[in-house]
Amino acid sequence: MDDWQRRVDEVWGAASELGEHGVIERIDALAAELPDDDPRGPFEAAGARDSAGLEEEAEPRYRRALELGLSGRARVEAHIQLASTVRNLGRPAESLALLDEVADDAGDLADAVAAFRALALASRGEADAAASVALVALAPHLTQYRRAVDAYARDLVARAQEGRRPGA
Repeated sequence: MDDWQRRVDEVWGAASELGEHGVIERIDALAAELPDDDPRGPFEAAGARDSAGLEEEAEPRYRRALELGLSGRARVEAHIQLASTVRNLGRPAESLALLDEVADDAGDLADAVAAFRALALASRGEADAAASVALVALAPHLTQYRRAVDAYARDLVARAQEGRRPGA
């Protein structure tokens, strides 16, 4: 880990003491140290604003970071965070599309992608699909009832797609 990232992590580690505006100020100062074409700056600045509930300010910064070529795990994180942001701004379909872009590359963030997919589906009024996504992601972590929960979760979506309610 480089010194810049270590200092960013320290800011996030002290977020509760710094407060939302303190985090934004410190992250912006760190982002200003980077060249304008470094995607890490706008990514971290977006996250600081997102964390403070300033989604409208966060969105263009996430998009800038992705345009500049944010890669690896940070790219997946940016998609998840931007998907959450646009969902909060009332655009759940766009949220789902953003999550689709990284679903195959999510690695250890696959459960996070599923969680935000479930939230976006719920925001679209698709409660059965949202519950199914969440339960399919949860099932592998269960020590008992894994197969049953997975089967019931998949049945929720199948029934919803057929226009039936579970248990009908």
